[in-house]
Formats: sequence, structure tokens, C-alpha cells
Amino acid sequence: MKSSFLCAAAAASLATHAATAVPASAAPTKAEILAPIFKSYRAEIECLARAIYFEARSESTAGQHAVARVVLNRVDSAYYPDTVCGVVYQNQHMRNACQFSFACDGTNLAINEQPAFEKAMALAIVNYSCDSACRAWQGDISRSTHYHADYVNPFWSAKLERTGQVGSHIFYYTATR
Repeated sequence: MKSSFLCAAAAASLATHAATAVPASAAPTKAEILAPIFKSYRAEIECLARAIYFEARSESTAGQHAVARVVLNRVDSAYYPDTVCGVVYQNQHMRNACQFSFACDGTNLAINEQPAFEKAMALAIVNYSCDSACRAWQGDISRSTHYHADYVNPFWSAKLERTGQVGSHIFYYTATR
């Protein structure tokens, strides 16, 4: 009985909206509807590519994938911003107090190695669309939420679970101990 009532209500609502529908010429086009989505997607890819480029361009492809994974794992976590750009530039206003050092250490942010940036863009696109099946090859590193260069020893590393090392980056997962 409840479902037939809902169906009748939905039909009545649809009839009301149909009678007051906007003429087709005034309705937004598909391109107008999708433009903000595409703009957002491009911005997210660009932010991810910049993180890969500035943080890992001298690393192997596997190392660059791992850095991208950290960014995306943070996006998926309730403890960090929910966009790639939000994660990458979190605390950018606090000198040397952010996860992605290029964002807050005063580094020149010009892209000077175009082939390296093009590779970073390609890796950003691949990683942005990566699901759990494509992450499986990375093992424990695929769940990492932090990393640092092997020549530093940040205070927070002792509090996290080490997931591995790729090149000169050591990776960690936020685990409670």
C-alpha cells in the first residue's frame, strides 16, 4: 500500500513539473551541466600531477605511483580534506608544516622539466581512476597515508606503521598503537 501511494505521489509530482517545465531552448546544455565537473576533474588531476612532479619526479615510476597513492588515500580518509587539491595544499600557509613540502617550503613552483611534468600528468590520470584491483600490485604501500625522504626522521614516523620504502621515500600508514 505504501509503495502505491509513493508511486501516485511521484506521478502527481511529475505531472506538476511537466506542466511547469522550462522550454528546451532555456534548459542548460549537456556541456553547461558537465563543465563544472570537467573543470573540477582537471584541477584534481593538475594538483595530483604537481604533487608527483615536485615530490617524486626523480623517483622511479613505482615511487611516483606510491606518492600519488598517499595523496589519494588521504582524500579517502575522514582525517584529511576530501579533494586532491585540498590534501596537497593542506597547511600551505604554515612554512614547513605540511605533508607535501613543495606546497609550504617556499620552493619555486615553476614547471621547468616539461617531459617530467607530462609523465606526472599521465600518472595522475592513471592513479585518479585506480580502483582496489589496480592498487593490489603495490602491496602494503598502497594503503599509505604518509611518507618522508630517507634522509630525514620526522617525529611522527615513530607513531605510524611503516608500510615500505620505494626509492628514497619511506611510507607509513596511520595506525593506532
